[in-house]
Amino acid sequence: MLLGKFKEQSLSKNFQKKLKAMPDGRTPTSKEIHSLAILTTDKISSELDLVNGFKNNIESIRNVHIYSFKKFKKTDAVTYKHFSEKDFDWSSTVKGPSFESFLENPFDLLIGYFNEKNLYLELSSFKSKATFKIGFANVNDKIFDLVVNDTPENLESFITVIKKYLALLHKI
Repeated sequence: MLLGKFKEQSLSKNFQKKLKAMPDGRTPTSKEIHSLAILTTDKISSELDLVNGFKNNIESIRNVHIYSFKKFKKTDAVTYKHFSEKDFDWSSTVKGPSFESFLENPFDLLIGYFNEKNLYLELSSFKSKATFKIGFANVNDKIFDLVVNDTPENLESFITVIKKYLALLHKI
């Protein structure tokens, strides 16, 4: 347990250093959105049907992938839809090949569908090679290109807001 806390502090320090080195503004492209990646918690993904929610409401999206953060337990089976703190080493390098492939994929849009600070979800959002990133306002504004002030329980409201902004940006 103590070793886990030390690893988390080391990751947090490394992440904060990378955030400070990041330029203040990213220039988003006007490329239309066809592929979507979602990073969320296991709790949210089990309560809401995020994949169908986005697929059914944003017409241009054809390809949706989701990864959920789940606290590591020895008894849980390894899946390609979940990641845990064990998927990161001390230097914040991703160890799992499936999750690493997910983060390296240049999705058109990444949605960080979590509204509470979570080092592993924030780090994953930061490491993602997605061209445009959307998240919630009270997480970490520097990671995302667009932030929405809402709660994850209001999926319909969240989709309505991002559709409006994506249309304004000529992405859908």
